[in-house]
Amino acid sequence: MVINPTYLAQRTRSSVNWQDAKRRVTKSYREWLRSAPEIQQMYSLNMPVSEIRTKIRQEFERHRYVNQLPVVDMLLFRNNSEYQETMNYWKQLPHVLKYFREKENPTARLPQSFMQGFLEGRN
Repeated sequence: MVINPTYLAQRTRSSVNWQDAKRRVTKSYREWLRSAPEIQQMYSLNMPVSEIRTKIRQEFERHRYVNQLPVVDMLLFRNNSEYQETMNYWKQLPHVLKYFREKENPTARLPQSFMQGFLEGRN
């Protein structure tokens, strides 16, 4: 298998206006949604594709109300690099599962104090 590090790479660029940024975000969102079955297969995830798509939507919705164009451009750059790393299988399973951590262990909580965490054996 030949490794091509530029597969799925995109040039970094700034959005001209809000319409351009919206178009780029929508394109990126659709790429993620279309690749959900492939992500499930590549990383052997024990969850349905619909759950992966729901998590993708939640991640995009987290930044829905960003109102500064340079911030949107930075988020798009980070999104493109995440997509490239995920689809090129440069991530390991724990890197992908970190997005599903709440779903993975719903009883996970932080200790009340340092001493309580220490006595429970948490780091």
